[in-house]
Amino acid sequence: MSGIVRSAFAHHDAPDAIGDLAKALDPSDLAAVVLFVTPEADVAETIARAKAVFAPAPVVGCTTAGEISSQGYAEGEILAIGLPRSHFITRTLLVADLKSYDAQSVIDQMIRNRNEMIRDEPDWGYEFTFLMIDGMSTREDTFVSELSIGLGPVPLFGGSAGDGMDFGTTYVLNDGVAHDSAAALLQVRTRCPIKVFKTDHLIPTDQRMVVTQADPDRRIVYEINAEPAAREYARLLNKDPEQLTTFTFAAHPVVVRIDGQHHVRAIQQLNADGNLNFFSAIDTGLVLTLAEPENMATHLEREIGQLSAQREPDAILACDCVLRRLEAQEKQMTGALSDILSRNRVVGFSTYGEQFNSMHVNQTLTGVAIYPPDED
Repeated sequence: MSGIVRSAFAHHDAPDAIGDLAKALDPSDLAAVVLFVTPEADVAETIARAKAVFAPAPVVGCTTAGEISSQGYAEGEILAIGLPRSHFITRTLLVADLKSYDAQSVIDQMIRNRNEMIRDEPDWGYEFTFLMIDGMSTREDTFVSELSIGLGPVPLFGGSAGDGMDFGTTYVLNDGVAHDSAAALLQVRTRCPIKVFKTDHLIPTDQRMVVTQADPDRRIVYEINAEPAAREYARLLNKDPEQLTTFTFAAHPVVVRIDGQHHVRAIQQLNADGNLNFFSAIDTGLVLTLAEPENMATHLEREIGQLSAQREPDAILACDCVLRRLEAQEKQMTGALSDILSRNRVVGFSTYGEQFNSMHVNQTLTGVAIYPPDED
């Protein structure tokens, strides 16, 4: 447990995992609790129990594709993060159905929440918004784009809930209930300096391709360069299309150029009919560029080091794409990355996608570094 931000971990099959977490965090003075839950747990029972034992602190969270605990990458755990009222004030906002919601009403509530927090703590000068959203909804791109107008000067980061490697049903947790096709926003005002960040270790190459047939609503690509999608992707990699795996997609991602910056459009899986499912928005006519990865450990050490250049964070709350975890496993770098994450007090979860301000992205690490106030 760090000095200001509190964190605790328990294996999901402990006799009373949530009770153990509550004892470790001491919820009596918490403004909010964030819960990251392995899909191996009974999710409905877990969040119902959490609402009871963490009261009066509100509890929000989601299911994961793996956890980031005090030891780095972990699986099968429940992670609880507590924000004490001495340093944080929060508001939660649930969007219960991503297929049917009024974006303007959500924006209006975000603005009301922010104004209330400013009135309550006018001398605290730092804010951020943390988003947790159904990772199988295919609605992340639209949702963050529509809500961006309500952010104002407040930075947003987030992660898409996971279901291990099953890609079945993912859940967002709020007020004792597990919701699918939902999103939860945690709006935070704090006296702690913060830095919201996004980083990836991918370098674009000169190899480009064009999406020539796609279903944007379902994020499926049928054709690349007027050829069957999987076969053409494999040809560009000089690989057998029958041998494409999730590890292949993690090691050879594609990116798009938007406003002068490259953003990953990660491939989720190969379908039986030779089509490719993507983790984020895709459409006919989109130009994709193959990217090559930098050494993950070297990159992560450098990027985390920049967050600590002036002073060390009290904690870093992170959303790390599951494809990064898979790439680390394939390259036998899990231990090295876990060591870096642990040494730098990074906690969080592996995601099906990440959000940064108005963008939904993939194969990135997004998060917030939280620093002790100057007077501390």
